[in-house]
Parts: sequence; C-alpha cells; structure tokens
Amino acid sequence: MLLNPFYPLTFLKISSLKATIVFLSILLIKSNLLRLKGGLIGGLFALILISGILASSTIALGSLFYAYRLKKESNPDDNQMQDLETVNV
Repeated sequence: MLLNPFYPLTFLKISSLKATIVFLSILLIKSNLLRLKGGLIGGLFALILISGILASSTIALGSLFYAYRLKKESNPDDNQMQDLETVNV
C-alpha cells in the first residue's frame, strides 16, 4: 500500500473544515439564544408598560369617580361663606 504524499494537506483541509463548522454552529446557537433573550426582555418590558398604563388609568378613573361622588353628595347650603371678623388685641 502506497502512502499518499498529500495526506497531511488533506488532513489539514478536513480539520479546518470541521473547526469552521463547529465555530459557525456556536455562532448560530449564540445568535438564536440572543434573539430569544431579546424577545423575553422585550416582552417583559412591554408587559411592564401595559400594566403601568392600566394602573394609571384605573387610578385616574377612580379619582374622577370619587370627585363626582363628592360633588353629588354635597349640598349647596353647605358651601356658604362664613362671615369672619377680625380680632383686635
């Protein structure tokens, strides 16, 4: 059996191809993980924004309802001005 004199070059080609495939696979997995992480962070941020808008709207509606109820319950006779006199010492 004769030895191929170009065997070391072929071995280097195959080894470099394997290393390139492993490197590209690592980059692909990393990019997918980053995309997943970015999606989770973006979704969490959107959830926080939506819940903040919902909470502030609820508080605003509650305060408007409370002011309307106070205005409805108050009588016009209760809002008369009192005559105050100054006190001289």
